[in-house]
Amino acid sequence: MKAFQNPLSPEEEKYYLERLKSGDNSAKDLLIERNMRLVAHLVKKYNYADRDVEDLISIGTIGLIKAVNTFNGDKGSRLVTYAAKCIDNELLMMLRSEKKRARDTSIYEPLGTDSEGNSISLMDVLESDELDIIEEMELDANIKKLNGLIKDVLTERERQIICLRYGLGDGHEVTQREIAERFGISRSYVSRLEKKALKKLREAYEV
Repeated sequence: MKAFQNPLSPEEEKYYLERLKSGDNSAKDLLIERNMRLVAHLVKKYNYADRDVEDLISIGTIGLIKAVNTFNGDKGSRLVTYAAKCIDNELLMMLRSEKKRARDTSIYEPLGTDSEGNSISLMDVLESDELDIIEEMELDANIKKLNGLIKDVLTERERQIICLRYGLGDGHEVTQREIAERFGISRSYVSRLEKKALKKLREAYEV
């Protein structure tokens, strides 16, 4: 791994951030260069034997560039603190993406055959409720976010339909026809409301 320049002092950092704020792009380049040692330091956590260090540096640098572009010094924190979080996030996203690709490509590959000669894949032996701690935390956060959006972006009627259709609350899923009978409306109208509600949730979730 090549040597990087020493980091900026708090005073130097503040000076170049002010120059960047006034439109000096050379200040942005310098802020990136002088924080590359931070990237190299954080990369060590993800540098396993089968990983290319230069690739990790490149991914971490993307996080650093995002940090420099979006940093708000008015909140009182230092750029180096904010940048560390952005770099970590970028590297974690890379790991999750790799993990998902590996799972998608290998989960259906045959592991062997059963006593009757049928092919057995990893999917056949994994239980769907077995989650590692990262996935469990992500799932819990996603559920909380989705529940908040259901309350915030949907009308009362849309909220009722989504909760009934997908068993939110009691775990019992209800068909569109049953919902139509309950509310005294047509099944096609229930379908339109459901699609509209899902579109609202998807758009709000991606913000």
